[in-house]
Amino acid sequence: MLVKVRFGSSQKYVKVAETEEGYEDYNTFIQKVIGKLGLPVQTELHLTDKSGTEVDADVFEELLQAGDLTINVSTEKSTVVLQQDLAESSFELNVSDTLSSVPSDATIILEKDSGVKRTHADRESAEAMVRDILQSKPGGEKVLHEYGKTKTLTDGTRRHMINLLVADMIEVHGRIPPTYVRTKYAFGIITLFPYLSDPYSKNGYEHFYDADSGSGYLVLRIKTVQRTTAFQSRRCSTTTTYKDGPKSKRDFLLTDKQLFGEECREVISILKHTTDESVVKEKMRATFQYHQTLVQDQQNSSTVLDVFPRFLDTPGLIDQDFTMMFGEEVSARFLAKWLTYFKPRILAHCKNCNEYVEDLLSGHQSSDVSGWDIDLSSILLLVHLLPPTAKGPKKSPKISSHQAVKHVVRYLRIGASVEIFLESLEPGQPILLCVGEQKSNLQRFYIIVDHKAIPCKAQTSLAAFDELFKAHFVFSVNYQESLNSFYTFIQTTVFNIDVGSTKESPRVKELRARLLNTSI
Repeated sequence: MLVKVRFGSSQKYVKVAETEEGYEDYNTFIQKVIGKLGLPVQTELHLTDKSGTEVDADVFEELLQAGDLTINVSTEKSTVVLQQDLAESSFELNVSDTLSSVPSDATIILEKDSGVKRTHADRESAEAMVRDILQSKPGGEKVLHEYGKTKTLTDGTRRHMINLLVADMIEVHGRIPPTYVRTKYAFGIITLFPYLSDPYSKNGYEHFYDADSGSGYLVLRIKTVQRTTAFQSRRCSTTTTYKDGPKSKRDFLLTDKQLFGEECREVISILKHTTDESVVKEKMRATFQYHQTLVQDQQNSSTVLDVFPRFLDTPGLIDQDFTMMFGEEVSARFLAKWLTYFKPRILAHCKNCNEYVEDLLSGHQSSDVSGWDIDLSSILLLVHLLPPTAKGPKKSPKISSHQAVKHVVRYLRIGASVEIFLESLEPGQPILLCVGEQKSNLQRFYIIVDHKAIPCKAQTSLAAFDELFKAHFVFSVNYQESLNSFYTFIQTTVFNIDVGSTKESPRVKELRARLLNTSI
């Protein structure tokens, strides 16, 4: 199949191969386009269809099947500002900054400080609008009934609700619903269904519609409708600048004197020869800022374990560096919150909608979450609740949740060679290696970084995973692409790091809303 590619004033044809499973993947197509246009290999492309709607990995095959074979290519994101009259825009100034007066679920009180005020009348209007739509559309009563019974919505029911609301939105307001309309629908959803609100978001409804980034479930559905019907569409520009997760440069909570220059070189020499663990930890604290200078340097980041080899034989240094970055309180959050709060809610949530927890509780060995102890299994279940995605030209092809689990943890029977295991491992982001007689009876844990095994100070699988997460920040390593939602949830929802300044998928926000609004 040939796809017409327009780039500026030029026009090329790119062949898309067909396989037994369908068409070749999006990333392969992107590389072909880059080669055809004679662009540098690392060029980041932005693709749109004839209607101006963004083409990404999720919809690439759908576009081909629809026979829409013309794609516009740009190396910069286009910015389109929707024109609205003053009467339309006025609603945005009329919306409330608190959800404290929800009628039937008064236990949820979310104080917001968005700078945008909503009156009681606005709440009633938005809530009534969403309720009337659902009551008048086929299948809408099922949405209301399910929420009334469970205080949440399954993925399928949530999709159906979004489809009904977008259909009404487009019918009433046209193919390009204004920002204030999308905001009102999103606000109406969480006002009618307060347990679906996200306490960590500015307004609580950003997973349904986020005006700052132009994202959310309502936007995804609008894009699908626009693309399917081939109506002219425009995307609002993204104005939010997000932090880059573990690789973000940040100010540290340093309390120890830091060494530089000749003093630092002398200490590095001492570190390579001393056998006193207390001296090692003291000198590593004094050279912490130099560790971070190395890992933030793209050309020298891979040398940090050569310059500071004590990471490889002194347990606890990862936790020590992370604590120097964020402080004791943040460093302790995962272990303090997971067992008592998140683990029981994840298990309860999965019992009703996930086959893996049945395998886990029944002792079956067929699933990738079974066999491990219950604590680590609860973490791996989160991988299934936030399944891998693949978006954008620089992302790897999508993998299954089963495959993604192998990017989190591996098991090695005690007595087997760790060195041979490291040789067989493909390059990648940090993973947790658990060593023991069996998965449920583990004796040792290692964090694998750059084909080297860093011993954990942890005595439990949960504490070992805590060190795995922290290793991303200590060594300034991005999350594994297919696990971005999984690790972002741990970062923002459990550790509360960079809340509001980290880009989160709608699914992350939705799952957080479900878990934080669930009582056990």
